[in-house]
Amino acid sequence: MDTALILDVDGTLVDTTYHHAIAWYRAFAEVGVTVPVWRIHRAIGMGGDKLVSAVAGEEVEAAHGDRVRELWKAEADRLMPEVRTFDGAVELLDAAAEQDLPVVLASSGKPDHVDHYLDLLDGRRRAVAWTSSADVSETKPAPNLLDAAWEQAGTERALAVGDSVWDCDAAGGMGIPAVAVRTGGFGVEELTSHGARAVYDDLHQLRQDLPRLVGLATAPSPSGRDTRRSG
Repeated sequence: MDTALILDVDGTLVDTTYHHAIAWYRAFAEVGVTVPVWRIHRAIGMGGDKLVSAVAGEEVEAAHGDRVRELWKAEADRLMPEVRTFDGAVELLDAAAEQDLPVVLASSGKPDHVDHYLDLLDGRRRAVAWTSSADVSETKPAPNLLDAAWEQAGTERALAVGDSVWDCDAAGGMGIPAVAVRTGGFGVEELTSHGARAVYDDLHQLRQDLPRLVGLATAPSPSGRDTRRSG
């Protein structure tokens, strides 16, 4: 089948959203900046290149951005052993294979974090390709990550699956449909208002609906693959 299933990883397949929120909170605290955890949570899903200014402002980005990102990485490293896959993640990957859907794991995580996730999911065997922050110059909600993932899939059509409004925004920027799971803590109306065609409480529900969802990708928008290929 000439449709790729582009799966977000952090917060969608592996339960990391709140680990990352705590890691960012601690990183900001190290430079003397207090950002409420709820505000950080609302930004999880966008890349670290955007998150600092989004939650703390441009002045903090200018003064401490790179240092905060370094500290976040160190804090996140310490939390990695606690990370687990969501129930249903492996089953979703296997169901995609049964339906001849090439899977690309579209992560903007650090390469070593992505390696850990691949180990948890046996992703090197279950996916045709995967991405990390090393593959893009700009992260979500910019569509670059999905662009890189779709390029690796080599298909005419694609369906994106994520857990945040930033995933939905990135898919919209690519002109491909998106569906979402609530594992990132976003509400149904939030996700649909950002373009999610369907929202599921968990990965088992999504997997059961996968045959129908693939049909969403049968009519890509004019801003889809041709525009993507032209740069």
